[in-house]
Amino acid sequence: MGTRRVALLLLAAAVLQALLAAPAEGVIRIELKKRSVDEIGRIAGRLAGEDSQRLLARRHGFLSNDATGAASKAAAAAEGDIVALKNYLNAQYYGEIAIGTPPQTFTVIFDTGSSNLWVPSSKCHLSIACYFHSRYKAGQSNTYKKNGKSASIHYGTGAISGYFSLDSVKVGGVVVKNQDFIEATREPSITFMVAKFDGILGLGFKEISVGNTVPVWYNMVSQRLVGDPVFSFWFNRHADDGQGGEIVFGGIDPNHHRGNHTYVPVTRKGYWQFDMGDVLIGGKSTGFCASGCAAIADSGTSLLAGPTAIITQINEKIGATGVVSQECKAVVSQYGQKILDLLLAETHPAKVCSSVGLCTFDGTHGVSAGIQSVVDDEVGKSNGVFSSAMCNACETTVVWMHTQLAQNQTQDVILQYINQLCERLPSPMGESSVNCSSLGSMPDIAFTIGGKKFVLKPEQYILKVGEGTATQCISGFTAMDIPPPRGPLWILGDVFMGAYHTVFDYGNLKVGFAEAA
Repeated sequence: MGTRRVALLLLAAAVLQALLAAPAEGVIRIELKKRSVDEIGRIAGRLAGEDSQRLLARRHGFLSNDATGAASKAAAAAEGDIVALKNYLNAQYYGEIAIGTPPQTFTVIFDTGSSNLWVPSSKCHLSIACYFHSRYKAGQSNTYKKNGKSASIHYGTGAISGYFSLDSVKVGGVVVKNQDFIEATREPSITFMVAKFDGILGLGFKEISVGNTVPVWYNMVSQRLVGDPVFSFWFNRHADDGQGGEIVFGGIDPNHHRGNHTYVPVTRKGYWQFDMGDVLIGGKSTGFCASGCAAIADSGTSLLAGPTAIITQINEKIGATGVVSQECKAVVSQYGQKILDLLLAETHPAKVCSSVGLCTFDGTHGVSAGIQSVVDDEVGKSNGVFSSAMCNACETTVVWMHTQLAQNQTQDVILQYINQLCERLPSPMGESSVNCSSLGSMPDIAFTIGGKKFVLKPEQYILKVGEGTATQCISGFTAMDIPPPRGPLWILGDVFMGAYHTVFDYGNLKVGFAEAA
């Protein structure tokens, strides 16, 4: 995703540049262009309100509805054809595609976290958002074919709905024939009204495609429009500095990364999901993912989302404002010592909160007793009425305490530290502000992938909004808790992909990361 981003190398660079200038058969290169940040772009580009958590969870299938999202990338054309991408607040990267014959142009998010292509339809009459964007006119295309099957993609703040149609789709310099896509006839969310993109082009696996339609990328491969079944992202995170970034279909641009890529296998098709190891704050282990977590490389998510327990620790270290959790403080005050005693007695962390009566236990992990737990017959069923908030606060507290005990901290120090963390819980509005003048004292945050530590420096994980005295700094981390067996799970969005050039190897089912250049 991008952003990110002389003399024995001069000769080699000159030769390489000459080669790249020539048409590269089977490679589609899309250059991303930038536009300055404005307030509307900010509104459209960030996840807002409590619904942001539902949106993030829903787009990844952790709530009951289908998935998609907004905020990320673009691609380019063989033989030098370029589709310009615009960048708002390092939160939206998007570029042009064309549908139909003659071509009708649309700006789309290139999203690895979903698999459908959708654009507004000329039949969209009742949603204001449609009148702010280009709309597909089936009657003006000679290659249009009717499908008519209804379709909907659900979000936390609403849903887009419409019906499937079939037409040619131009991506960069190639034309994908007979591509199914959704004509959106309803876009009720304000996000779509103020967004700078018209629609979304999903680059995820067919397994999460609404309507089980074949994704655009699959057809690019099967119609032999790309040389290799690989695409790669580079995002320029300096929103006001030149080229916005680039997505290359069919290959990798060596100019956009330093060193070799570290590859990890896709562990679950649908999203580009893989296994991730420990997360470190300032070089110190949090312990939370030491035994493994799942992660998703998602160009359609602006921020970097992870478990509340770790995001809160990051907030505390970077001085991010949070919300004071009375439930958290109540757990520490009333149950803190008992939780410590259980952990010292080597009670399994997942069973601690059920032992103190704040959660039930389903045989795998603690769950709120206010939610019916369906488990195997041997394990039995749990029921009761408890506070979901208290259960969540307890489980988060256990993670913090367990980590502190592993660092041989005293009990008094642990309880004091946990109370401080209770005041740094991530804002339910989805973002936390920090002092811009404190970037120099903030720690590095590292993620272990494929046995290698991928470090994010403060200037990479802090987003700056505005200019001069009006500049605001926003943490690039947001919280989202996914319980086992799907979680704990991290979503490595544009904040991470901006620092690390990302390769999506469809042919070998693996994801690769290298330092962005």
